[in-house]
Amino acid sequence: MITDISSEKVQTLVLGGGCFWCLEAAYEIVPGVLDVVSGYASGSSKNPSYEQVCSGLTGHAEVVRISYDPGTVSIQELFALFFRIHDPTTEDRQGADVGPQYRSIILYANEQQKQAALTAIASASKEFRKPIVTDIDQLTVFWPAEDEHQDFFRKNPSYGYCRIVVAPKVDKAKAFLQEER
Repeated sequence: MITDISSEKVQTLVLGGGCFWCLEAAYEIVPGVLDVVSGYASGSSKNPSYEQVCSGLTGHAEVVRISYDPGTVSIQELFALFFRIHDPTTEDRQGADVGPQYRSIILYANEQQKQAALTAIASASKEFRKPIVTDIDQLTVFWPAEDEHQDFFRKNPSYGYCRIVVAPKVDKAKAFLQEER
């Protein structure tokens, strides 16, 4: 993983689609993605902890902040992967993970990202039978998750949740990347 992301060419995108371990692991394998940080956003409390967010009472969603080189991967490709690796038609849940912290959400930083998100949802809606319920909100604050949640899949590939839930999403990401080539 590249940690120096100070280049003016680097852009960021914040997405939530269930457990942040899944999104982080999937986006880390995308060419052009420079860094993925798990965290929390769109809630009311300052600097929330994992336990507080998991209570479902803070309003935060588990999200990832993706830093990427738009010359290598486009925001449209990142959104296309987002809609491939999670179910945007289920409100406040992904599989067995239930609660508002697991909602599908796109947090835009500017008007261009907002418009790209609306376009991506319109395009993705053709692929689903049920309506997409992904929230689109302006990003106000991103709170990085605790260190033990960063690179979780890479550090814990044999952990049960990683084998059963995260690995299949990474496989979907790999298949998506193969289709795009």
